Amino acid sequence: MAGVPASETPPVVLPAVAREVEEFVSTGGWNQPVQLFALVSTAALLAQQPELAGQLDPAASPLTPIAQDSLPDSELDRALAGIEWPDVVSGCAIAQEIVVLPPAAEEQLSSENLDDEAAKRFAAEHPDRKEARLVAAVLRDGTTACVLRLRGTTEAPEEVVEHPELAPNLTSALLATLRP
Repeated sequence: MAGVPASETPPVVLPAVAREVEEFVSTGGWNQPVQLFALVSTAALLAQQPELAGQLDPAASPLTPIAQDSLPDSELDRALAGIEWPDVVSGCAIAQEIVVLPPAAEEQLSSENLDDEAAKRFAAEHPDRKEARLVAAVLRDGTTACVLRLRGTTEAPEEVVEHPELAPNLTSALLATLRP
C-alpha cells in the first residue's frame, strides 16, 4: 500500500493480540459495552514504566493492549471518527457484541432498505440469529485481524472464527483513527 509505513511487528502478532483482547473481554461474560484498546509496543511501555517488567514480556508479545475509557453513547462510527491516536500507539482494537444472521436473512435485510432502528429490531428478533463478540484489531501499516466468538447455546457450544476480513468496514474505521 503506497504511503503506509512498513510494520516492525511480525504479521503473526496481530491475530494473537486480537485473541488476547477477546479472551480478556470474555472474562467479563456477555452483555458488555463496546471496549476500545490502544496497542502499544511492549518494549516502549517497559522503557516508560519499568515496574511492569514482571508482568510483560516483549519476547512473548511485542504489543500490549491497553484498555481505554468508555466510548461515548453515540453511534460507533461517529465515536471512532472522533478518535486520533498519538504516534506512540502502534495500532488499536475494539471488542463489541453483535448479532450474526444467516445469509438468507442478511439478503432479506439488505433488500428491505430498513432504517437503522428497524434493521436492529429485525436482527434482534430473527429466530436464526446468533449472538457473538467481535474483536477487530489493526496496525498503522494496514494489517488487520478479527476474532469472532459465537455465543454458545444448549444446542451448540461456543465457536471461535478468525479471519482478517470478517469486518472490513470496522477495520477501515479503526485504520482511519491511526492515520494523520
